[in-house]
Amino acid sequence: MLIGCSIISCMEEIPLHFIEKNIEISNDAIIEINIPNAEGTNTVAKSINSTIEKFIVNTISFSEDTLSDLSLNDAIKKFDSVYIEFEDDFEESSLAWEALIDGEVTYQSPDIICIAINSYLNTGGAHGNMNISFLNFNSQTGQLLQNDEIIINNGFLKIAEKYFNIELQETSNEDGFDDYFFGEDFHLPANIGFNDEGVILLYNIYEIAPYSEGITEFTIPFEEVLPYLKIN
Repeated sequence: MLIGCSIISCMEEIPLHFIEKNIEISNDAIIEINIPNAEGTNTVAKSINSTIEKFIVNTISFSEDTLSDLSLNDAIKKFDSVYIEFEDDFEESSLAWEALIDGEVTYQSPDIICIAINSYLNTGGAHGNMNISFLNFNSQTGQLLQNDEIIINNGFLKIAEKYFNIELQETSNEDGFDDYFFGEDFHLPANIGFNDEGVILLYNIYEIAPYSEGITEFTIPFEEVLPYLKIN
């Protein structure tokens, strides 16, 4: 019995690592997906992989509802079939639809795993839509963490504003545009992630400032924000 327990214990402690999962389809719509796939402790890996796939399903889906029951393969087929219907209805349109998604592990510690997902969708508009998202996971459970489970907002907010202003000074354009929040107070972005240098704050296009300003991103060194983090 003790031997059996030891075997189970060892199985539960398999280190978590990631390999790249690739999906590429180009017969009709152009679909390329490259994402990290967790391997190791089964329950943790399964939770992380499921969350990543659900995120991509909702990214390429045309439904406004959360599609928790749709598999990634089904979502890809649906994207392709909707494009084929569009092509049949608008034969003069020569632009193929694209869904290009790349993901990478930007940070991994005993407490947290951060995965950045860069998605680009073009469904026939004037220009495609690009979005970068950070998914932060509890390393021990594989559960997705929300921003308020990672940071202590009050103190963190002040430091974030300081580094935002530094970034603004370094990247200020010739037009002198600086009203990024359109008269409102500074606020944190929807996406907060991690790399080896510190905490990444990223504002996607349209989140702040006009489209022409693009993505706004900066990193706060760990030594500045450690007192305001709920994780190590």
